[in-house]
Amino acid sequence: MSTVTKQKKALNMLTDSPGKALLFFAFPIILGNLFQQLYNMVDGIVVSRFVGENALAAVGNTNSLTNVFIAVAIGGGIGSSVVISQYLGAGQYDNMKKAITTTLINFLVLSIIMAAGGLIFCDQILNALNTPANVFADAKTYLSIYFWGLPFLFLYNAQSAIFNALGDSKTPLKLLIFSSIFNVVLDLILVAVFHMAVAGVAIATLIAQGISAVVSFILLIRRLKGYSTSPNLPLYEKQLSLRIIKIAIPSIIQQTIVNLGMLLVQSVVNVFGSEVMAGYAAGSRFEAICIVPMLGIGNAVSTFTAQNIGAGNIERVKKGYHSSYKLVISVAVVLCLALELFGNGLITIFLDANASAAAFTTGLSYLKFIGFFFVFIGLKACVDGVLRGAGDTIVFTCANLVNLAIRVWFAHTFAPILGIAAVWYAVPIGWLSNYLISFIWYLTGKWCKYRAI
Repeated sequence: MSTVTKQKKALNMLTDSPGKALLFFAFPIILGNLFQQLYNMVDGIVVSRFVGENALAAVGNTNSLTNVFIAVAIGGGIGSSVVISQYLGAGQYDNMKKAITTTLINFLVLSIIMAAGGLIFCDQILNALNTPANVFADAKTYLSIYFWGLPFLFLYNAQSAIFNALGDSKTPLKLLIFSSIFNVVLDLILVAVFHMAVAGVAIATLIAQGISAVVSFILLIRRLKGYSTSPNLPLYEKQLSLRIIKIAIPSIIQQTIVNLGMLLVQSVVNVFGSEVMAGYAAGSRFEAICIVPMLGIGNAVSTFTAQNIGAGNIERVKKGYHSSYKLVISVAVVLCLALELFGNGLITIFLDANASAAAFTTGLSYLKFIGFFFVFIGLKACVDGVLRGAGDTIVFTCANLVNLAIRVWFAHTFAPILGIAAVWYAVPIGWLSNYLISFIWYLTGKWCKYRAI
């Protein structure tokens, strides 16, 4: 396929009506991220049904940590895609290719360092989370295997973000559908047939992620051959790397804030015992799924903003931002109705008739409360998307740190008074604070003066 044809695909963000461009670009991203969440969701369902409540608690205990790694990978990819998108919008294909190869090298090095650190300090991490003794061994088994697959996870998400930056959100979706289905099949074979318990679901995830990363890399190489660039371009450029990192770090913070908050309050949850842990694990999995559409819309806003700023069209960015609110509010209403009407049935996906009353009550209370507040994280994701896409990172980063600080402080301070409910009461307070700070900065218009390239 020629460069001209590929450029037209990317120009959908520059020429289509803003609402249409965001909707059709965000939809595959949302579906892709939902399938990514399916990895962990299926792990929980399989171990709950075929192993038991303690196994669910063990996987749930590590879930708060593994979601942080997923969020780091996604956030770093999104931050890198801002630079790639702006180069694409400006028609600077040499710099675009250098940004892509620099991103992949950065991700590979980072993932290897994090995987090695995780394997070395696995026991210390689980102890820091106050992991109960009756689930410690299973949690360590799952987490240790997960760390071996971390480079695959990071490289796949980097490549997905690159495809999105190039205007193609369908290829990552197709790969995730394949790998998720493959992961489900492997889960059932390794756990239900070969009785490998927690180790089985971890190995299934590792294999599925590895295949996705390799296939994605092959497709990306083929895609890049369609762009006419100068010969002998360097694979890595230090200054360009620093520019990408400057945008990527706030994006990582934004993506990890929810999951990092879950990780930091996991020790609060663990104090209440394995039954409450199992209920919280079930509820938090649904929260993670419900925020996917909101973050997907925010990521689409980021790419939309980056490409249009690269093309010098600020007014179109503002129109896209206003259109994103309609999408967020619509999704928030659907999510609220679904959780309020069908919460009892949903929670039984993870907790069967043999689950304790404490586990069931905890999970259901979590869902019934949080369902009313997803609009907050949607609004936050959209305004953060504009600031990130513009390359304006300081206030955006501070707002997300305030969000994190509120969640951790509230949970630790009020859990002795309010019980486990304090953990989820803190969530919408943090989301709303984050949104208000970022939105006030957006109103100043200073973000318009920033460029990532």
